[in-house]
Amino acid sequence: MSDSGRRDLLSIGVFLIIIIIGILLYTPLRIITDWTLILPMIIVLSGCWIIALAGIRGHKPQKYERGVFGTFSWGLLLAAIGGAWLIVGYDFSWIYSLVLILLVLAAVAIAAALKK
Repeated sequence: MSDSGRRDLLSIGVFLIIIIIGILLYTPLRIITDWTLILPMIIVLSGCWIIALAGIRGHKPQKYERGVFGTFSWGLLLAAIGGAWLIVGYDFSWIYSLVLILLVLAAVAIAAALKK
């Protein structure tokens, strides 16, 4: 099995674990107070996994795959969007969500500008 096939299989397993964590945070642990916040929690955790995949990918980049920086940026943006949704879901002002997304976009833009 190639490295790409192993990463795909690993990602499927991690995604299923992320779904289980989202359900456990709502049902027995009651950390997530509303069932509609399970999806943003899954999005945040999936963004964190994509960031981890960018780190894994940095060791052996494939020839025609997306670069590590692009994968890391998408993971960071996905985590920010899910986090902004969670902020609104916990009855904070939507301004905080906007600030979070703009902060992540600014960080990605600065990192892209400073990238060699």
